[in-house]
Amino acid sequence: MFTHITVGANDVEASRQFYDAALGALGIAPASGPDPKGRYWWRTERGAFAVGQPIDGEPACHANGGTIGFHAASPEAVDAFHTAGVESGGVSIENPPGFRELAVGKLYLAYLRDPAGNKVCALHRPG
Repeated sequence: MFTHITVGANDVEASRQFYDAALGALGIAPASGPDPKGRYWWRTERGAFAVGQPIDGEPACHANGGTIGFHAASPEAVDAFHTAGVESGGVSIENPPGFRELAVGKLYLAYLRDPAGNKVCALHRPG
């Protein structure tokens, strides 16, 4: 459904370091960039994710109520995402990493706030 997601950051370098570590734990290569607009990009066959200062010149702020979920191949990958994210400037939020029974079934999740305050999670859907 999605081709790419871009989030704003006031400290782009801190966010790049956070996402290189957290997404690296999910097997995603380090960011490319910066591009001519100062954004860093992480790309997979499924889509792309970018971090940069807002193009309109206004300060970046997080989307209250918004969450960006990243696919994880296993519960261990979710745990690695969470650990790497916390060690790289993220903040653990909500419940600790683990299974949750939701209306869509059983999922293994971990939630973080990135250095800019964006809410992100790693999600594994058991087979």
